[in-house]
Amino acid sequence: MHDEPQTLETAAPPARTSKPTATVGDSSAPDRPALWITRIVLVGLVLAALNLRPAITSLGALLEEVRDGLHMSGSVAGVLTSVPPLCFAAFGIMAPRLARRFGPAAVVCAGMAAILAGLAVRPFASGTVGFLAASALALMGIAVSNVLMPVIVKRYFPDRVGSVTGLYSMALALGTSLAAAATVPMTEVLGGSWRTGLGVWAILAALAVLPWIPLLRDRATGSATGAAEARAAAPSAAPLRITRSRTAWALGAYFGLQATGAYITMGWMPQIFRDAGVPAGTAGVLLAVTMVMGVPLAFVIPRLATRLKTQGPIVVALGLCGLVGYTGLFLAPSGGAWLWAVLLGVSNCSFPLALTMIGMRSRSGAGVVRLSAFAQSVGYLISIPGPLLVGVLYQHSGGWGLPIALMAGLMIPQMIVGTLAGRDRTVEDEC
Repeated sequence: MHDEPQTLETAAPPARTSKPTATVGDSSAPDRPALWITRIVLVGLVLAALNLRPAITSLGALLEEVRDGLHMSGSVAGVLTSVPPLCFAAFGIMAPRLARRFGPAAVVCAGMAAILAGLAVRPFASGTVGFLAASALALMGIAVSNVLMPVIVKRYFPDRVGSVTGLYSMALALGTSLAAAATVPMTEVLGGSWRTGLGVWAILAALAVLPWIPLLRDRATGSATGAAEARAAAPSAAPLRITRSRTAWALGAYFGLQATGAYITMGWMPQIFRDAGVPAGTAGVLLAVTMVMGVPLAFVIPRLATRLKTQGPIVVALGLCGLVGYTGLFLAPSGGAWLWAVLLGVSNCSFPLALTMIGMRSRSGAGVVRLSAFAQSVGYLISIPGPLLVGVLYQHSGGWGLPIALMAGLMIPQMIVGTLAGRDRTVEDEC
C-alpha cells in the first residue's frame, strides 16, 4: 500500500487547483476536459449512481420469496443481509490499485459491467451458493464504483465537487427508493416470479455501462498529465501513508457510523412501526418516506458543505435530527410516525456529506483515491455488526427499547468523529 509518490500520481486523474504547480508541465486538455467529455461523465455518474443500490434493495423487497424459492434457512437469509457491507469493505480496497493500472473510468465501466452480469445471472441460480456468488459479483462492481465516484468528480469537476457530488448522491437515493418501492409491483405485473422481479434491474445496469465506454480512451492522457504534475509539484515528496492521517481515520469512523444507521433503518424500521401497531402497508410507506428524503437533500447538503470552511455544524445538525427521531421512536412510535420517518431520513443524509468530505480532504486525485478506498473500506467494516446486533437485542430483550437506545447512542460518537473529519485540513498535510 506504500507505493512511491510517482506511482500514486501516475494513474490518478489531475486535479485543478489555483496553485501554480497544478498546471506546471502540461497544458493539455485533461486539466480542462472538453465539454463533450464532461457531459458524458455527468450522464455516466448519474446512471452509475442509480445502479449502486437496486441490487440490495430489490432483494430486500423480495427476500421472503427468494428464501422460499431457494429453500434458504433463516440463518442463511440473515447472513445474506450482511453480505453487502462485507463485500463493500473487501472489494472496495482493491479500487486504488485497479485505478492506478487501468484508470478510474475504465474501472467504473468494468464495475457497471459486473453489476449487469451479477443481476442478469442471479435470477437463474438454482441454489443458494449460485445466488450468493452472483450477488457477490454485482456487489463487487458496486464496491469499486462506490470508491471511485469521488475520484471521478475530483478529476472532471474539481471546481464543482459539491454540486456534482450532490447530483449523483441524489441519483443514488432515487435508485435506492425506486428499487425498494417498484420491485414488488413490477414483479406482479411481469407474472409474479421473483426471478423476473430481480432480473429486470439488469436493464438499468446495461444502460449504465454505455456512457463509460467512450471515456476509456481518456485514460492515457490523464495518466501522462498526472505524472507531469507529480514531477513538477513534488519531486521529493514522501509517500502518502493514509493510515497516519487522523482525518482519514475520523472519516472512516464517520462513514461507518452513518452506514450503520442507514442499514439499521432500512432493515428494521418497518418492523419497529409494525410492532407498534402501524399497518404493514403504512410501515412500508414510512420507510419509503425516510429514503426519499435523501433525494432533494443529497443535492443541497454537498453544495452547502463546500461553501463552509468546516463541515462540523452540518454533522451536528444531521446527528441531532437522528437523536430526536430515535427518541420519538422510543416514546411514541406510532403517534408521531411520519415525523420520526422524516427526521431519520434527514439524518441519513450523512452519506452524501461523507462523500463530499472525502473529495474535500485531499488536494490531489491520487489522495482522493486512497482516502476514498480507506474511508469506505474501514467504514463498511464498522457497519457490519450493527444490524445483526440490533436483531440480537430485539430477540433477547423482547422489545425495541434497548435496540432504539443503541441506535440513539451511536449518534453521539458519529457527531464527534464527523466534526473531527470536517476540519479544514487535508490528508497530505497530516501524512
